[in-house]
Amino acid sequence: MPRNLCLLCVHAHPDDEALFSAGVMAKYAHEGVRSILITCTDGSLGYAPDGTAVGDEGHDRAVVAAARREELAESARLLGVDRLVMLGYPDSGMQGWPQNELPDAFVNQPLHDVAVRIAAVMAEERPQVVVTYDKNGFYGHPDHIFCHEATMAAVRSSKPVRKVYYPAIPESLLAGFLDLARASGMELPEWLEAPDWGSPDELVATEVDCTEWVRLKHAALAAHGTQVDNAHLVGMPDELFDAVFGVERFIRGLDRTGTALPEGDLFEGVR
Repeated sequence: MPRNLCLLCVHAHPDDEALFSAGVMAKYAHEGVRSILITCTDGSLGYAPDGTAVGDEGHDRAVVAAARREELAESARLLGVDRLVMLGYPDSGMQGWPQNELPDAFVNQPLHDVAVRIAAVMAEERPQVVVTYDKNGFYGHPDHIFCHEATMAAVRSSKPVRKVYYPAIPESLLAGFLDLARASGMELPEWLEAPDWGSPDELVATEVDCTEWVRLKHAALAAHGTQVDNAHLVGMPDELFDAVFGVERFIRGLDRTGTALPEGDLFEGVR
């Protein structure tokens, strides 16, 4: 692929890039596509390096944010990211947490201001393809939803962007994945057990084979070592991890190329 192609991934927290788009990031970076990652929040409501969680005595948001910056930088290095942009907004926490209401929380910032910062990166890098969450934030996380809204507002003012994709798992595969994971003895994190994050099969019409780079996805997820709620995914045997994460699937949220679906390449119609 020519070097002038550019992929921009916009995520809410450190580790979201590893969970949702590491396969395509590694794949296209190794094919010569310029890779840009924007992470909107500091992830400071995650676990601290000593394992303390929000609400535990001694949980220090500044310490968490510093640790997660280092982990994110390592994940980005593994995935071949050319430019990492950390917007640094305070993490808002899961839906219903009291931190949702804090004035400086990401979700309480003016949408226009966040969109302008994302649009500025788009103007500098001129990505043709953008990856972010769908309007439900994949599983309803308020930071993910706000990230979607700000990114799409930025896309509307960015002419170079030709296509936007949302990571997704088709409903027909979701039950099978959960059954396979449980059969392997995995204890699934709470968000994976949520009943409403599968997407209708007919919407998930883009599948990218990332098998050749799935070990990098596994390593990128492991780089976020403080986030013990991902430990069960990190600890999956290679064979199971490869089977579950070797293909990344997307809903195409915007297309300005006229490319027919289904497709197996985010840059189809752009190159």
